[in-house]
Amino acid sequence: MEFSVKEQRVEGLLRIEWEQQIERHTHYVGRGRGSATREQRVIEHIRYHITRIARQDGPIAALTARFGWKAFVTNATPERLSLADAVLCYRNEYRVERIFNRLKSHLHIAPLFVKQDDQIEGLTYLLTLGVRVLTVTEFVLRRSLGQDQASLLGLHPENKRKMTGTPTVERLLHAFVGVSLTIIQSAAGEEILRRLTPLSGVQEVILQRLGLGTHLYRQLTIQNRGS
Repeated sequence: MEFSVKEQRVEGLLRIEWEQQIERHTHYVGRGRGSATREQRVIEHIRYHITRIARQDGPIAALTARFGWKAFVTNATPERLSLADAVLCYRNEYRVERIFNRLKSHLHIAPLFVKQDDQIEGLTYLLTLGVRVLTVTEFVLRRSLGQDQASLLGLHPENKRKMTGTPTVERLLHAFVGVSLTIIQSAAGEEILRRLTPLSGVQEVILQRLGLGTHLYRQLTIQNRGS
């Protein structure tokens, strides 16, 4: 396995001295015995022999002194953001990145096929509202599981026995993929029957953990007739 000195950031830490060794061999061109008039060629074999390796104590000590350190740069004043708060904000950075990732990947904020500024502003507000709903849903359910030190089973189709205490909202929504509402109407347009897919055990738990309950779901089967 080959390693690049620049890639491993170890430039200047060692001083290496070497010497070049050349071996020359003369061969006749073609087959058969050689003669005084036959064409010859010289083949050189070059190799490099390391004669000395010396550690550069100064650069090594300077690099060692910086091990384990990170540089944080912010324009916030110390009164507004202390060092400890800055480190905590940095560690929570992935949460903000996940929000923007959902905005770009799942909700497809770009490209926006609109021309007027008010359309761009309105659609952006609508999509960010969707991200807030996703984020709050995930937060509320994780908080509920954390308070009870519980886990959810059935969110991983690839491993039905796997349990998780920090489910993503994408997996929560995927758990409701099979839900459907069937409405049968008469020829006159009157509703005859409404049929709703029964909730599974994991779906009921999710709704309860979100503080919604199953009654909201079952209300979809209630026929809403006009007066």
